[in-house]
Amino acid sequence: MSDFMELVKLCQGHRVYIQTHNFPDPDAISSAYGLKKLLEVYGVESKLCYDGRVDKLSASKLLDEFQMQIYPYVDLQKDMKEDDYIICVDTQKHGGNVTDFVGDEVACIDHHPTFVPMEYKYQDIRITGACATLIAEYYAKMGHEPDRDTATALLYGLKMDTLQFSRGVTELDIEMFRFLFPFCDHEKLARLERNNMEFDDLRAYGAAIESIELYDKTGFSCIPFSCPDALIAILADFILALVEVEVAVVFSYREDGIKLSVRSEDPKIHAGNLLHQALLDLGNGGGHAAMAGGFIRQDKVAGLGNYPRDAIRNLFLKAMESL
Repeated sequence: MSDFMELVKLCQGHRVYIQTHNFPDPDAISSAYGLKKLLEVYGVESKLCYDGRVDKLSASKLLDEFQMQIYPYVDLQKDMKEDDYIICVDTQKHGGNVTDFVGDEVACIDHHPTFVPMEYKYQDIRITGACATLIAEYYAKMGHEPDRDTATALLYGLKMDTLQFSRGVTELDIEMFRFLFPFCDHEKLARLERNNMEFDDLRAYGAAIESIELYDKTGFSCIPFSCPDALIAILADFILALVEVEVAVVFSYREDGIKLSVRSEDPKIHAGNLLHQALLDLGNGGGHAAMAGGFIRQDKVAGLGNYPRDAIRNLFLKAMESL
């Protein structure tokens, strides 16, 4: 663990923005919020920011429940300066799912593997089930009890990103769950965890089911219409739940390109490495051993030929042979 006071001293006297990955999920939002609240203890003010949309119902519920303020980049572009400080949380610069903002990315707190090495003035990059775990550990190590809202938000982010402690869990995740549990509002937590699907989501589920193709233990599903990032990830989990599937690849066509989500329960197939290798010449992406996300920009889609669905499937099957 890095010394949190180094981050505090680095940020003092500067305008600070805490940036999540694009289309932030509950783990990214709760981690950014928890960091903001802890920096305030030391007199450092900051703004939460992101690019894209908050398009996951669970993330919207989190923002509403605690009245969190997180700013889209379009609302900050006129005011943000090159010498403003940016702390990347739950993401890394050039990580494939984060926009390069005007400010200076001086710090990074993330739980994902690094695919594009960068130098930061402060960094804490460790593989855990959730980024919220790293933020919770700062509170524990610094001797600060998080308020009920912060503890509840962090606990929710932790549970969501580990799929209720069934995915990518480390001992530190369990330890921080134990730390946060006494401080959280259990009624709010239960409310957040209920009813996280919308009626319109069923159309995407139907498309995923109708299009599924199985190659050995790998399941491929194509959504022929635009689908939110978060829902594509949920559908990948859904496909992975099939007994016959150990690796799931789900992708959605959009006006700006093709969004992909990968899940793996095969210990020999690292989802992040698989996605990175498959999209090496066409797009970008990465992630954990169990889950990853990526994107092919529209100007690269032509490189897939007349049958992009078949081309994507073949890219992944070829990448799996090399891993």
